[in-house]
Amino acid sequence: MIYKEFQGLQLSNLGVGCMRLPVVDGNDAVVDQSAVEEMVALAMERGVNYYDTAWAYHAGTSETAIGKALSAYPREKFYLANKFPGYDLGNMDKVEEIFEAQLKKCRVEYFDFYLFHNVCELNIDAYLDPRYGILDYLLEQKKNGRIRHLGFSCHGGLPVLKRFLEAYGAHMEFCQLQLNYIDWTFQGGKEKVELLEQYHIPVWVMEPLRGGRLARLSESESAVLQALSPRRSIPAWAFRFLQHISNVVVILSGMSDLEQMKENLDTFDEEDALTEQEWAALLALGSEMTNPKALACTGCRYCTSHCPQGLDIPHLLALYNEHRFTGGGFIAPMALSAIPAEKRPGACIGCRSCEAVCPQQLKISEAMAEFNAML
Repeated sequence: MIYKEFQGLQLSNLGVGCMRLPVVDGNDAVVDQSAVEEMVALAMERGVNYYDTAWAYHAGTSETAIGKALSAYPREKFYLANKFPGYDLGNMDKVEEIFEAQLKKCRVEYFDFYLFHNVCELNIDAYLDPRYGILDYLLEQKKNGRIRHLGFSCHGGLPVLKRFLEAYGAHMEFCQLQLNYIDWTFQGGKEKVELLEQYHIPVWVMEPLRGGRLARLSESESAVLQALSPRRSIPAWAFRFLQHISNVVVILSGMSDLEQMKENLDTFDEEDALTEQEWAALLALGSEMTNPKALACTGCRYCTSHCPQGLDIPHLLALYNEHRFTGGGFIAPMALSAIPAEKRPGACIGCRSCEAVCPQQLKISEAMAEFNAML
Protein backbone atom coordinates (compact mmCIF):
# COMPACT_ATOMS: atom_id res chain seq x y z
CA MET A 1 0.00 0.00 0.00
CA ILE A 2 1.17 3.51 -0.83
CA TYR A 3 1.08 5.84 2.18
CA LYS A 4 1.07 9.64 2.34
CA GLU A 5 2.24 11.70 5.29
CA PHE A 6 -0.23 14.05 6.97
CA GLN A 7 0.74 15.83 10.18
CA GLY A 8 2.82 12.90 11.35
CA LEU A 9 0.25 10.27 10.32
CA GLN A 10 0.76 7.73 7.57
CA LEU A 11 -2.53 7.60 5.65
CA SER A 12 -3.24 4.98 3.02
CA ASN A 13 -3.36 6.68 -0.38
CA LEU A 14 -6.46 4.61 -1.12
CA GLY A 15 -9.41 5.33 1.14
CA VAL A 16 -12.65 3.35 1.31
CA GLY A 17 -15.58 5.60 0.43
CA CYS A 18 -18.78 4.31 2.02
CA MET A 19 -21.35 5.84 -0.32
CA ARG A 20 -21.50 2.83 -2.67
CA LEU A 21 -21.33 -0.18 -0.37
CA PRO A 22 -22.79 -3.52 -1.52
CA VAL A 23 -26.55 -3.69 -0.96
CA VAL A 24 -29.26 -6.35 -0.86
CA ASP A 25 -31.56 -6.75 -3.89
CA GLY A 26 -30.61 -3.35 -5.26
CA ASN A 27 -32.09 -1.53 -2.25
CA ASP A 28 -29.69 1.30 -1.42
CA ALA A 29 -31.04 1.51 2.14
CA VAL A 30 -30.23 -2.15 2.92
CA VAL A 31 -26.47 -2.63 3.11
CA ASP A 32 -25.13 -6.17 2.77
CA GLN A 33 -23.36 -6.29 6.13
CA SER A 34 -21.54 -9.57 5.59
CA ALA A 35 -20.18 -8.33 2.25
CA VAL A 36 -19.05 -5.07 3.85
CA GLU A 37 -17.24 -6.94 6.59
CA GLU A 38 -15.53 -9.17 4.03
CA MET A 39 -14.37 -6.12 2.08
CA VAL A 40 -13.15 -4.32 5.20
CA ALA A 41 -11.22 -7.43 6.25
CA LEU A 42 -9.42 -7.49 2.90
CA ALA A 43 -8.78 -3.75 2.98
CA MET A 44 -7.29 -3.92 6.46
CA GLU A 45 -5.17 -6.91 5.49
CA ARG A 46 -3.81 -5.03 2.47
CA GLY A 47 -2.99 -1.87 4.41
CA VAL A 48 -5.97 0.48 3.93
CA ASN A 49 -6.48 2.54 7.08
CA TYR A 50 -8.82 5.35 5.93
CA TYR A 51 -12.63 4.99 5.85
CA ASP A 52 -15.08 7.75 4.89
CA THR A 53 -18.81 7.76 5.67
CA ALA A 54 -21.59 10.34 6.00
CA TRP A 55 -25.01 10.93 7.55
CA ALA A 56 -26.99 10.47 4.31
CA TYR A 57 -25.08 7.65 2.64
CA HIS A 58 -27.27 4.61 2.01
CA ALA A 59 -30.31 6.42 3.42
CA GLY A 60 -28.59 6.80 6.77
CA THR A 61 -27.32 3.23 7.14
CA SER A 62 -23.72 3.62 5.93
CA GLU A 63 -22.46 4.90 9.29
CA THR A 64 -24.00 1.94 11.11
CA ALA A 65 -22.64 -0.59 8.63
CA ILE A 66 -19.06 0.66 8.56
CA GLY A 67 -19.10 1.27 12.31
CA LYS A 68 -20.04 -2.34 12.95
CA ALA A 69 -17.45 -3.63 10.47
CA LEU A 70 -14.63 -1.56 11.95
CA SER A 71 -15.56 -2.41 15.54
CA ALA A 72 -13.80 -5.74 15.05
CA TYR A 73 -10.44 -3.95 14.88
CA PRO A 74 -8.38 -2.00 17.44
CA ARG A 75 -9.35 1.68 17.28
CA GLU A 76 -5.79 2.79 16.59
CA LYS A 77 -5.64 0.65 13.43
CA PHE A 78 -7.98 2.78 11.35
CA TYR A 79 -8.89 6.41 10.65
CA LEU A 80 -12.59 7.17 10.38
CA ALA A 81 -14.00 10.26 8.65
CA ASN A 82 -17.54 11.58 8.98
CA LYS A 83 -19.34 14.79 8.03
CA PHE A 84 -21.86 17.35 9.25
CA PRO A 85 -24.75 17.16 6.75
CA GLY A 86 -25.13 20.82 5.85
CA TYR A 87 -26.20 19.86 2.34
CA ASP A 88 -29.66 19.86 3.98
CA LEU A 89 -30.44 23.35 5.32
CA GLY A 90 -32.85 21.78 7.80
CA ASN A 91 -29.87 20.37 9.69
CA MET A 92 -28.10 23.66 10.35
CA ASP A 93 -29.42 24.06 13.90
CA LYS A 94 -28.84 20.39 14.80
CA VAL A 95 -25.04 20.13 14.82
CA GLU A 96 -24.78 18.81 18.39
CA GLU A 97 -27.69 16.39 18.04
CA ILE A 98 -26.33 14.95 14.78
CA PHE A 99 -22.71 14.75 15.96
CA GLU A 100 -23.67 12.77 19.07
CA ALA A 101 -25.83 10.41 17.01
CA GLN A 102 -22.99 9.86 14.53
CA LEU A 103 -20.58 8.78 17.25
CA LYS A 104 -23.10 6.23 18.48
CA LYS A 105 -23.92 4.92 15.01
CA CYS A 106 -20.22 4.50 14.21
CA ARG A 107 -19.44 2.92 17.62
CA VAL A 108 -16.53 5.28 18.29
CA GLU A 109 -15.56 7.86 20.90
CA TYR A 110 -14.03 10.25 18.38
CA PHE A 111 -13.67 10.90 14.65
CA ASP A 112 -10.18 11.11 13.23
CA PHE A 113 -11.43 13.39 10.45
CA TYR A 114 -14.61 15.43 10.40
CA LEU A 115 -15.90 17.63 7.57
CA PHE A 116 -18.33 20.36 6.71
CA HIS A 117 -20.19 18.32 4.09
CA ASN A 118 -20.60 19.67 0.56
CA VAL A 119 -19.88 23.38 0.83
CA CYS A 120 -21.71 24.82 -2.18
CA GLU A 121 -23.79 27.69 -3.51
CA LEU A 122 -26.89 26.39 -1.73
CA ASN A 123 -25.50 26.34 1.82
CA ILE A 124 -22.53 28.72 1.99
CA ASP A 125 -24.59 31.48 3.63
CA ALA A 126 -25.92 29.13 6.29
CA TYR A 127 -22.53 27.52 6.93
CA LEU A 128 -21.05 30.95 7.59
CA ASP A 129 -24.02 32.22 9.63
CA PRO A 130 -22.88 32.64 13.26
CA ARG A 131 -26.45 31.99 14.48
CA TYR A 132 -25.96 28.26 13.97
CA GLY A 133 -22.57 28.10 15.71
CA ILE A 134 -21.43 25.16 13.58
CA LEU A 135 -17.75 26.09 13.43
CA ASP A 136 -17.68 26.97 17.13
CA TYR A 137 -19.23 23.63 18.09
CA LEU A 138 -16.87 21.60 15.90
CA LEU A 139 -13.83 23.48 17.18
CA GLU A 140 -14.98 22.72 20.73
CA GLN A 141 -15.21 19.02 19.86
CA LYS A 142 -11.71 19.21 18.43
CA LYS A 143 -10.46 20.84 21.61
CA ASN A 144 -12.10 17.99 23.57
CA GLY A 145 -10.42 15.34 21.40
CA ARG A 146 -13.63 14.12 19.79
CA ILE A 147 -12.48 15.43 16.42
CA ARG A 148 -8.82 14.99 15.60
CA HIS A 149 -8.72 16.87 12.26
CA LEU A 150 -11.27 19.29 10.84
CA GLY A 151 -11.86 19.90 7.14
CA PHE A 152 -14.53 20.26 4.49
CA SER A 153 -15.75 18.87 1.20
CA CYS A 154 -16.72 21.14 -1.68
CA HIS A 155 -18.80 20.67 -4.81
CA GLY A 156 -19.26 24.41 -5.28
CA GLY A 157 -17.55 26.63 -7.80
CA LEU A 158 -14.31 28.52 -7.26
CA PRO A 159 -16.04 31.65 -5.84
CA VAL A 160 -17.70 29.52 -3.15
CA LEU A 161 -14.41 27.85 -2.29
CA LYS A 162 -12.71 31.25 -2.04
CA ARG A 163 -15.43 32.60 0.24
CA PHE A 164 -15.32 29.61 2.59
CA LEU A 165 -11.53 29.75 2.81
CA GLU A 166 -11.54 33.47 3.50
CA ALA A 167 -13.90 32.89 6.41
CA TYR A 168 -12.80 29.53 7.84
CA GLY A 169 -9.54 28.69 6.05
CA ALA A 170 -7.41 29.24 9.14
CA HIS A 171 -9.24 26.34 10.84
CA MET A 172 -9.31 23.89 7.93
CA GLU A 173 -6.73 21.11 7.75
CA PHE A 174 -7.83 19.37 4.54
CA CYS A 175 -10.32 19.72 1.69
CA GLN A 176 -12.18 17.00 -0.20
CA LEU A 177 -12.74 17.78 -3.90
CA GLN A 178 -14.34 16.06 -6.88
CA LEU A 179 -11.23 15.56 -8.96
CA ASN A 180 -10.31 13.44 -11.98
CA TYR A 181 -8.89 13.90 -15.46
CA ILE A 182 -12.21 15.24 -16.71
CA ASP A 183 -12.84 17.71 -13.90
CA TRP A 184 -9.25 19.00 -13.82
CA THR A 185 -10.44 21.43 -16.48
CA PHE A 186 -14.21 20.79 -16.78
CA GLN A 187 -14.96 21.82 -13.19
CA GLY A 188 -11.92 24.01 -12.63
CA GLY A 189 -10.13 21.41 -10.51
CA LYS A 190 -6.70 22.82 -11.31
CA GLU A 191 -7.64 26.28 -10.06
CA LYS A 192 -9.21 24.86 -6.91
CA VAL A 193 -6.11 22.82 -6.07
CA GLU A 194 -3.91 25.86 -6.65
CA LEU A 195 -6.09 27.96 -4.34
CA LEU A 196 -5.88 25.32 -1.61
CA GLU A 197 -2.10 25.26 -2.00
CA GLN A 198 -2.06 28.98 -1.17
CA TYR A 199 -3.70 28.09 2.15
CA HIS A 200 -1.36 25.08 2.63
CA ILE A 201 -4.39 22.77 2.67
CA PRO A 202 -3.89 19.26 1.24
CA VAL A 203 -6.47 17.59 -0.99
CA TRP A 204 -8.60 14.51 -0.43
CA VAL A 205 -10.22 13.25 -3.65
CA MET A 206 -13.81 12.11 -4.18
CA GLU A 207 -15.24 10.80 -7.47
CA PRO A 208 -11.85 9.77 -8.91
CA LEU A 209 -13.71 7.68 -11.51
CA ARG A 210 -16.46 10.26 -12.14
CA GLY A 211 -19.26 8.01 -10.91
CA GLY A 212 -17.73 5.03 -12.73
CA ARG A 213 -17.55 6.78 -16.13
CA LEU A 214 -13.74 6.60 -16.16
CA ALA A 215 -13.85 2.87 -15.47
CA ARG A 216 -16.18 2.29 -18.43
CA LEU A 217 -14.47 3.86 -21.41
CA SER A 218 -15.61 3.23 -24.95
CA GLU A 219 -13.53 1.01 -27.20
CA SER A 220 -11.95 4.02 -28.91
CA GLU A 221 -11.26 5.77 -25.61
CA SER A 222 -9.66 2.64 -24.15
CA ALA A 223 -7.51 2.22 -27.24
CA VAL A 224 -5.87 5.59 -26.61
CA LEU A 225 -4.67 4.49 -23.17
CA GLN A 226 -3.78 0.93 -24.12
CA ALA A 227 -1.54 2.28 -26.87
CA LEU A 228 0.41 4.16 -24.21
CA SER A 229 0.63 1.30 -21.71
CA PRO A 230 -1.33 -1.96 -22.13
CA ARG A 231 -0.32 -3.20 -18.67
CA ARG A 232 -2.48 -0.68 -16.78
CA SER A 233 -6.17 -1.31 -16.18
CA ILE A 234 -8.57 1.41 -17.30
CA PRO A 235 -9.48 2.50 -13.73
CA ALA A 236 -5.78 2.55 -12.80
CA TRP A 237 -5.20 5.39 -15.27
CA ALA A 238 -7.62 7.61 -13.35
CA PHE A 239 -5.94 6.82 -10.03
CA ARG A 240 -2.44 7.36 -11.44
CA PHE A 241 -3.53 10.76 -12.75
CA LEU A 242 -4.44 11.82 -9.21
CA GLN A 243 -1.22 10.42 -7.74
CA HIS A 244 0.59 12.75 -10.13
CA ILE A 245 -0.80 15.76 -8.22
CA SER A 246 1.57 16.49 -5.35
CA ASN A 247 -1.05 18.01 -3.03
CA VAL A 248 -3.28 14.90 -3.07
CA VAL A 249 -3.07 12.75 0.08
CA VAL A 250 -6.12 10.42 0.12
CA ILE A 251 -8.03 9.14 -2.90
CA LEU A 252 -11.46 7.82 -1.95
CA SER A 253 -13.06 5.08 -4.00
CA GLY A 254 -16.59 3.82 -3.50
CA MET A 255 -16.18 0.09 -4.08
CA SER A 256 -19.37 -1.96 -4.41
CA ASP A 257 -17.93 -5.46 -4.42
CA LEU A 258 -14.85 -7.47 -3.55
CA GLU A 259 -13.55 -7.63 -7.12
CA GLN A 260 -13.50 -3.84 -7.43
CA MET A 261 -11.63 -3.63 -4.15
CA LYS A 262 -9.07 -6.25 -5.22
CA GLU A 263 -8.34 -4.39 -8.45
CA ASN A 264 -7.97 -1.06 -6.66
CA LEU A 265 -5.73 -2.56 -4.00
CA ASP A 266 -3.45 -3.92 -6.70
CA THR A 267 -3.25 -0.45 -8.27
CA PHE A 268 -2.21 1.11 -4.96
CA ASP A 269 0.34 -1.57 -4.09
CA GLU A 270 3.22 0.50 -5.45
CA GLU A 271 4.02 3.80 -7.13
CA ASP A 272 3.64 3.91 -10.91
CA ALA A 273 4.20 7.51 -11.89
CA LEU A 274 2.80 8.92 -15.11
CA THR A 275 5.10 10.38 -17.69
CA GLU A 276 4.41 13.90 -18.89
CA GLN A 277 3.23 12.41 -22.17
CA GLU A 278 0.71 10.20 -20.33
CA TRP A 279 -0.52 13.14 -18.21
CA ALA A 280 -1.11 15.18 -21.38
CA ALA A 281 -2.85 12.25 -23.04
CA LEU A 282 -5.29 11.88 -20.16
CA LEU A 283 -6.14 15.58 -20.20
CA ALA A 284 -6.68 15.41 -23.94
CA LEU A 285 -8.93 12.38 -23.55
CA GLY A 286 -10.94 14.10 -20.83
CA SER A 287 -11.41 17.10 -23.10
CA GLU A 288 -12.52 14.91 -25.98
CA MET A 289 -15.05 13.15 -23.74
CA THR A 290 -16.71 16.43 -22.72
CA ASN A 291 -16.41 18.50 -25.90
CA PRO A 292 -19.13 16.75 -27.96
CA LYS A 293 -21.65 17.56 -25.23
CA ALA A 294 -20.37 20.97 -24.16
CA LEU A 295 -20.87 24.48 -25.46
CA ALA A 296 -17.47 26.14 -25.83
CA CYS A 297 -18.25 29.28 -23.83
CA THR A 298 -15.09 31.31 -23.17
CA GLY A 299 -16.65 33.50 -20.48
CA CYS A 300 -16.12 36.73 -22.40
CA ARG A 301 -19.47 38.02 -21.01
CA TYR A 302 -20.46 39.99 -24.11
CA CYS A 303 -23.80 38.20 -23.83
CA THR A 304 -24.64 39.40 -20.31
CA SER A 305 -24.67 43.07 -21.27
CA HIS A 306 -27.29 42.33 -23.96
CA CYS A 307 -29.59 40.03 -21.97
CA PRO A 308 -32.85 41.86 -21.11
CA GLN A 309 -33.43 39.35 -18.29
CA GLY A 310 -30.04 40.01 -16.70
CA LEU A 311 -29.07 36.33 -16.74
CA ASP A 312 -25.53 35.25 -15.87
CA ILE A 313 -25.27 33.31 -19.11
CA PRO A 314 -21.66 32.03 -18.77
CA HIS A 315 -22.46 30.58 -15.34
CA LEU A 316 -25.67 28.99 -16.61
CA LEU A 317 -23.84 27.51 -19.61
CA ALA A 318 -21.19 26.00 -17.31
CA LEU A 319 -23.97 24.33 -15.31
CA TYR A 320 -25.66 23.25 -18.56
CA ASN A 321 -22.44 21.60 -19.72
CA GLU A 322 -22.07 19.77 -16.41
CA HIS A 323 -25.69 18.58 -16.39
CA ARG A 324 -25.62 17.48 -20.01
CA PHE A 325 -22.36 15.56 -19.72
CA THR A 326 -23.39 13.84 -16.48
CA GLY A 327 -26.84 13.02 -17.83
CA GLY A 328 -28.42 14.58 -14.76
CA GLY A 329 -26.93 14.46 -11.31
CA PHE A 330 -27.15 16.86 -8.39
CA ILE A 331 -24.45 19.47 -9.01
CA ALA A 332 -26.29 21.74 -11.45
CA PRO A 333 -29.68 21.61 -9.64
CA MET A 334 -27.91 22.27 -6.35
CA ALA A 335 -26.15 25.35 -7.73
CA LEU A 336 -29.32 26.61 -9.41
CA SER A 337 -31.30 26.31 -6.18
CA ALA A 338 -29.22 29.19 -4.81
CA ILE A 339 -30.20 31.42 -7.77
CA PRO A 340 -33.50 33.35 -7.80
CA ALA A 341 -36.13 31.77 -10.08
CA GLU A 342 -36.09 34.82 -12.37
CA LYS A 343 -32.37 34.24 -13.04
CA ARG A 344 -32.56 30.55 -13.94
CA PRO A 345 -32.61 29.01 -17.45
CA GLY A 346 -36.40 29.06 -17.58
CA ALA A 347 -36.31 32.86 -17.46
CA CYS A 348 -34.74 33.04 -20.92
CA ILE A 349 -37.28 34.56 -23.35
CA GLY A 350 -35.46 33.35 -26.48
CA CYS A 351 -34.88 36.83 -27.88
CA ARG A 352 -31.40 35.86 -29.14
CA SER A 353 -29.89 39.23 -28.23
CA CYS A 354 -27.04 37.35 -26.59
CA GLU A 355 -26.39 35.31 -29.72
CA ALA A 356 -26.02 38.45 -31.82
CA VAL A 357 -22.86 39.40 -29.90
CA CYS A 358 -21.45 35.93 -29.07
CA PRO A 359 -17.96 35.57 -30.64
CA GLN A 360 -18.38 31.79 -30.60
CA GLN A 361 -21.81 31.98 -32.30
CA LEU A 362 -23.28 29.70 -29.67
CA LYS A 363 -26.98 28.85 -29.81
CA ILE A 364 -27.55 30.09 -26.28
CA SER A 365 -31.33 30.33 -26.40
CA GLU A 366 -31.61 26.69 -27.52
CA ALA A 367 -29.29 25.62 -24.73
CA MET A 368 -31.35 27.48 -22.13
CA ALA A 369 -34.56 25.88 -23.39
CA GLU A 370 -32.98 22.40 -23.36
CA PHE A 371 -31.50 22.99 -19.89
CA ASN A 372 -34.88 24.07 -18.53
CA ALA A 373 -36.53 20.99 -20.06
CA MET A 374 -33.88 18.69 -18.56
CA LEU A 375 -34.38 20.22 -15.12
